[in-house]
Order: sequence, then structure tokens, then C-alpha cells
Amino acid sequence: MKKLLLSALTLATAVTLWNCGGGEKKEGSSESTAVNTADFKGKTLNILCWEGYADPKFTKAFEEKYGVTVKGTYFGSSDELIAKLTAGGGDVYDIVTPSPDMAQALVERDLVQPIDLKKVAHYDSLADKLRSMQDVVKNGETYGVPFTWGPDYLVYNADVVKTEPKSWNEFLKPEYKGKIALWDDISSLYLAGMMLGYDKQDKGGLYKMNEQQLAEAKKKLMELKPQVRKYWVTAGELDNLMKNKEVVMAVGWPLTPATLKKEGMNVKGIIPQEGATGWIDRLMITKNTANKDLAMAWIDYITAPENMAKVAEVTNYSVANPGATRFLTPELQEVTQMNNTQYYFDKLNFWQYVKERKRYNEVWNEVKGGAI
Repeated sequence: MKKLLLSALTLATAVTLWNCGGGEKKEGSSESTAVNTADFKGKTLNILCWEGYADPKFTKAFEEKYGVTVKGTYFGSSDELIAKLTAGGGDVYDIVTPSPDMAQALVERDLVQPIDLKKVAHYDSLADKLRSMQDVVKNGETYGVPFTWGPDYLVYNADVVKTEPKSWNEFLKPEYKGKIALWDDISSLYLAGMMLGYDKQDKGGLYKMNEQQLAEAKKKLMELKPQVRKYWVTAGELDNLMKNKEVVMAVGWPLTPATLKKEGMNVKGIIPQEGATGWIDRLMITKNTANKDLAMAWIDYITAPENMAKVAEVTNYSVANPGATRFLTPELQEVTQMNNTQYYFDKLNFWQYVKERKRYNEVWNEVKGGAI
């Protein structure tokens, strides 16, 4: 009887500690967090992110679970991200979602902090291809967790462009003068480098072009300039350009064809014969956040397969956890490439750190400001 009473008392104590948040066991980990999640109540998690990465469809349940608010501030380019973060934003934002041409720069500039991967229950379930990339690893510590990924598609209106484009050089056809849109970002230089074949021997060649190559890339973009109706800034802007039929072909993310298809348009996204660049957006914790534990809780939460499926549903991007597939309809699996990830991993030239980013920006601004 004494043994039974002692066991019951021990069990009651354990349940009390669990309910207080003092022993929340993480799936797939031998560690237990020592964080009292009740302390999160009333706090705000500020995320500086790409458009759509703080949507209520997948933040609401987290807010309700912990009694917090998730606030997303969107940026339109990697350079805007770094500008916001270095202009006092390091104390404002808790999490950032950079692409790979900026992620390493944040590590090198000491703007983000290492992540305790033992506290990310599903980390080992994330795609090996994404986890194996070393651009966010320094001195044996990992500074970023894969979140979403995808291609920089050639997007086209199939009701106007009757034959599927085979090459990026389709942009140069006379019938498309003033009907093309490029992203207002230095990644347009990556595209020009790809059109010039600078990635044939070394995929990294697009991200470390020398002065002669940059001059040739600029020349190619100036050749394209009469074709360009607009250098778009946000996905919504590109959507409107396509809907208004101001443009019929563009560089775009999977979000655009998926969104416009829902609105009844016959817009498609393809990878041309030269290939396409691609991006991997990470979840990174800012160096000076006052909400590190809450930020960790978010990363742990959002990388669960059922929650990543919600991200895929909202953004139409591929997500880092292959387990999300079982929560997606066959149509969404097709749209997000989650039913054929290896094909895209093989075809895409994922962005890399651009050491001479300042010079790339100078050349890109020369293109935008140059006379035709």
C-alpha cells in the first residue's frame, strides 16, 4: 500500500510539472526543455520574412497554444532584409527567413545566433539535401533551419504563348517586346549568367562573377530591357501584371501560377532547358532577440509535417519536411513539387552566398537606370 501511495504521489507530481510547462518532451529528442511555456503568455513573436510566411492559417494555432501574438513584417528582397535588420531591427525582430544568398552573410556579420537542434523535434525528418548545405554552419554550429524552397520559374500565360517556351531566350522574341517582367533583385544577374552559360562548369559561377562576366551579364540584361514591361517587387504585383495582361512571360515564384490558376487563368511555370535558379529560405533567430525561447518554440512548431503542410497550402512553395506530403491533396503535391522533389533538387541551381553583393547591386542599378 505504501508503494502504491508513493507511486501515485510521484505520478501526480510529474503531471503537475508537465502541465506547468516545466517538462515538455520533444519528439525525437532525448532532451526536455526547461522552459516554462506559461511565461510566453502575452508576448509577441516578430518575424521579418518573405511575403506569406506569417499567414494566420498557420500562425493562429500557435498563438492559441501559447497565448501569444505572431506579427509578420514582410520584405521584398534580400537587401531589404539586411537593411531592416541593421537599421535597429536586430532588437525588434526575433526570427528572419533569408534566402541562401543572404543567410551566410547574416552568420558572418554576427546578426543571428546558433540554434539548438535538439530542441527541434522534427529536424532529422527534414530533407537531407536541405540539411546538408553548409552555408549556415560555422564552427560546428548550425544557424538556420530549412523552411521552404522552390524554383525561379519561367512563368507564362499559356493562352497567349501557345507553345511552351523551351529557353530563357524566348524573352527576346520581337512579339514579346514590352510584355516581359523580371524581378527587381540582383537575382536577375544570376539569370543573365545562366543565359550566358556561366554555371556550366561550376554552379557557383553565377554567384562569383568577375568584372568581365558582370559586364557581359549587364549587356545581356540591357539587351532584354526593351522587352521588359516592369521590374516587379512583390508577388502580388506580378500577379496583377499577369491578370491585366500587361505581361505574358516573367521570372516568377510558384505562388504566381498557383494563385492565378485559382482565379481561372491559364498561367504555367516551367524550368527551361538551361535550368533555373532556386532558393531555400531558412528560419534563423536574431542575435539580440529577447524572445529566444519563444522563437525556438516557433521553429519546433512550424517544422512539424502537419504545420508545414499548411505553409505549403498558403504559399504553394515546397516545404522542408517531406512528411508534409501526407497532409496535402494530390493537386497540392503537384503544385508544390512535393511529389517529385528529387527532380527539382537535380534541376535547380540553388542560390549561394554572393561575397561581392555590393558590386552586384551596383551593376543591377546600372541596368535599371541605363538608357536603352
